Amino acid sequence: MKLQRPKGTNDILPGESEKWQFVEETMRRVFSNYHFSEIRTPIFEYYEVISRSVGDTTDIVTKEMYDFYDKGDRHVTLRPEGTAPVVRSYVENKKFAPEVQKPFKVYYTGPMFRYERPQAGRLREFHQIGVENFGSKNPATDVETIAMAKAFFDQLGVQEIKLVINSLGDSETRQRYRETLIAYLAQHETQLSADSKRRLYENPLRVLDSKDQADIEIVKAAPSILDFLSEASQQHLETVKEMLAALDISYTIDANMVRGLDYYNDTIFEFITEIKGKALTICGGGRYDGLVSYFDGPDTAGFGFGIGLERLLLVLEEQEVALPVIQTLDVYVVVLGETANVAALKLVQSLRHQGYSAERDFLDRKIKQQFKSAEEFGAKTIITLGESEMTSDDIVVKNNLTRQTVQTTLTAIQQDFTAVFAAVTADQ
Repeated sequence: MKLQRPKGTNDILPGESEKWQFVEETMRRVFSNYHFSEIRTPIFEYYEVISRSVGDTTDIVTKEMYDFYDKGDRHVTLRPEGTAPVVRSYVENKKFAPEVQKPFKVYYTGPMFRYERPQAGRLREFHQIGVENFGSKNPATDVETIAMAKAFFDQLGVQEIKLVINSLGDSETRQRYRETLIAYLAQHETQLSADSKRRLYENPLRVLDSKDQADIEIVKAAPSILDFLSEASQQHLETVKEMLAALDISYTIDANMVRGLDYYNDTIFEFITEIKGKALTICGGGRYDGLVSYFDGPDTAGFGFGIGLERLLLVLEEQEVALPVIQTLDVYVVVLGETANVAALKLVQSLRHQGYSAERDFLDRKIKQQFKSAEEFGAKTIITLGESEMTSDDIVVKNNLTRQTVQTTLTAIQQDFTAVFAAVTADQ
């Protein structure tokens, strides 16, 4: 058997991993400005955590979950999305308690797993950024969280993104709309796809999310859920629209957008961009006020979103957005001869302990090859260390770009490199 990575997974190698780090650092900086804190949940959960919350009729549960029985005959699954595990953690750790500051705002990033056909920006092991905000029914929470997603994309330089919103209403809305939608779809039942026929009477809203072309054509003339909104849901939507306008965030409304999960109510949204003439969703989320109580917690409002990292990086690449990938090096130590091996070891360690990034030659290469490595590493300064420098204690620190040099001693820079480094890099 040829040893290789499983289908639908990727190795993230040096040169690419720096892009991931930059996106993650941007995420942490932007989300922290909105007072979100990081949460980390297990990669696998009990099956029921996902199946009950996401919905038994969703593609995630019926087709895509990596679920199995472990050695203790416990039914577990690799997490296919991030919201349900965070809600489970919120309830289990009693973050709804009175002494916990409200709203409770968290973000996360990590691998998720879905068994589906691998394609560009969509893998079986994929990575997701997500946020969850518990405890506020205020429409300002919806708008502020949407604004945070936009601020994140703006910081990264994502171009031509479009915000699309809709309302799924409350339980009263859903019940009235469900009956009307079933009546409409039943007229076209013979033309529906097999999946939509199965969902028609179990979860008709999922038909609106079908990617089958025949279903899409039928859905175009379906009644709009916006015509069935309760007074409270209508007011919530109007306030969200007013607040988006107040922040100068443009949007469009898509009455057929339902998102792919069953737990949403009222506001849902997507950020969409266009790649090679094809619309691509790069962020999606919404409100889920009933999910915490579904996990046996108290009645708690919730709002959040998810972003696929692979898809986001694909968009940045296609839009030719340059991300910083080069790690510059403060010091490269050229090592001349075996006798300088120990001294070079001590030198780079002392520089690192002082907070400088440092590398050295380990392969006893010729000096020309070592200087080439310094160039490839983007080293700011070069120190040449051989037997004569060890004997005399005299050291030359050279600016790798301007060739300016500073004369000092080996002993001095091992004790404090600050002044020398500042002097030799002053013109950079």
